Amino acid sequence: MKITRQEVEHVARLARLGLSGEEREKMQAQLNAILTYIDKLNQLNTSEIEPTSHVIPMTNVFREDAVSSCLSQEEALANAPDRQEVFFRVPRILEE
Repeated sequence: MKITRQEVEHVARLARLGLSGEEREKMQAQLNAILTYIDKLNQLNTSEIEPTSHVIPMTNVFREDAVSSCLSQEEALANAPDRQEVFFRVPRILEE
């Protein structure tokens, strides 16, 4: 299957690309090379290959949730740069 110049212009218009004549020719050659390679891949016998979504096996890297104790209010505020009683104090960002 060969890509025509009109198809390249159509795709460029859909992608809102302004291609010069030289760029259109280059794009046409590149797309034809891609389609030629895909044709080679289509000739492979993949009937015994299991379909996959990834090339390498994917595993879940998250740990299981576990209940644990949390910091006390005093421990949480211990390194606060500015605090007011039992709260973090932050700069005001709203104008009055």
